Amino acid sequence: MGKKITPRNEDYSKWYNDIVSEAGLAESSAVRGCMVIKPYGFSIWELMKSQLDKMFKETGHENAYFPLFVPKSLFEAEEKNAEGFAKECAVVTHYRLKNDPEKKGKLIVDPDSKLEEELIVRPTSEAIIWSTYKNWIQSYRDLPILINQWANVVRWEMRTRLFLRTSEFLWQEGHTAHATKEEAINETKLINDIYSDFAEKFMAMPVVKGYKSESERFAGAEETLCIEALMQDGKALQAGTSHFLGQNFAKAFDVKYADKSGKLEYVWATSWGVSTRLMGALIMSHSDDIGLVLPPLLAPIQIIIIPLIKSKDDSTRIQEKTDELFNSLKSNGIRVKIDDRENMSLGFKLNDSEVKGIPMRVVIGEKEIENNQFEVFYRHNLKKEPTAYENILELVSSSVSSVQSEMISESKKRLKKNTHEVNSYDEFKDLISNQRGFVIAGWDGSKETEEAIKIETKATIRCIPEGVDPEGVKCVYSGKPARYKVIFSKSY
Repeated sequence: MGKKITPRNEDYSKWYNDIVSEAGLAESSAVRGCMVIKPYGFSIWELMKSQLDKMFKETGHENAYFPLFVPKSLFEAEEKNAEGFAKECAVVTHYRLKNDPEKKGKLIVDPDSKLEEELIVRPTSEAIIWSTYKNWIQSYRDLPILINQWANVVRWEMRTRLFLRTSEFLWQEGHTAHATKEEAINETKLINDIYSDFAEKFMAMPVVKGYKSESERFAGAEETLCIEALMQDGKALQAGTSHFLGQNFAKAFDVKYADKSGKLEYVWATSWGVSTRLMGALIMSHSDDIGLVLPPLLAPIQIIIIPLIKSKDDSTRIQEKTDELFNSLKSNGIRVKIDDRENMSLGFKLNDSEVKGIPMRVVIGEKEIENNQFEVFYRHNLKKEPTAYENILELVSSSVSSVQSEMISESKKRLKKNTHEVNSYDEFKDLISNQRGFVIAGWDGSKETEEAIKIETKATIRCIPEGVDPEGVKCVYSGKPARYKVIFSKSY
């Protein structure tokens, strides 16, 4: 049996770390602030990646790849973007090592290998991509460009946590170019809708969609749309962002196109991304004190079969039944695995499947075969459903969607229960101090009010929801007429 997981209500941070470790998702590496994503964790990320990639391609996007290194002069071209990421940049200054003449077997930087121009290890790829787009775009016929890349980026973090914040992480970043402002804005909204649909339908994690306040926008963006999720400890997690970049990058890199009349115009741009932070969101959205809980659509193993062989006399019949069920499930598109590890007790195997969050489990032993009575165990609610052998395939197949639906429903109930609307600042502070979810309140739209609330309560404006009328509402802090009704919360 593995290590016991720290209860959530005792130490939420340790609970999270225990699940990442005990479920075999990831571990810290020899590189400070960077992680090793282990095979089981990476297989979940691959399922996320595969589904998102499909959704992007269904809307006309294509994948490409751009360099990891960005020349410093290119990085500096768009000032707001460069300033926003400057403190997180890793910089390459030399390209060679040599033997240390004073210490045998040690290496030092060769001073003669200094680069003519320093290279930034990409924290994001707008600069290198827009310098490339300048070569690709001459006419309106070249537009739109709808490019996505799956890559790694480096943002030098001082305080890290596996999946949620690491110095290097995996992500996708879309970068699109358009002939009109309207087209670019529509693209920004389309992608935010894709992120929202993915989070709810596949992660079983409902989110709130909206706009970021000016202070929370992506560096270099005119508008940032986002999806915000609520974790079980009452904190918000920004799960994805989609940015309308206006013409800022086109002007910085002089990217123009000739319209139908031959007039030169600057291109309109967007960028958007989600990262392995979604893994952290998935863990914190559903898991419990036993371990990981996975929605079936993102589970690498949707059902595990455990053959219970007590003697050699049992083994042949049990093994045949196990293999038969395995092949039946697999041929019907179910992700299934047999846990027939020797020298492991049944108790260990049951515990292991629960810690890893495998949605369904069935044990096949002599008693089950004799009685033709099997039990499908469900990880999300810890319940068992008895069934005859000939009905297992049908039950498991239907359970993939039914369990997914149940998990979405429970998550929506939790989000609703932990979303509060307030009018008084005292009530606001009480809710925030007790970390009780999303707090909806009026905001006068000023940076001063936003900053004062942040300093006093550590709560930030997570998003400005679309289509919410602030008429007649007063700012919770200043008492002035509210310009917006917004969602505040403490966050990751």
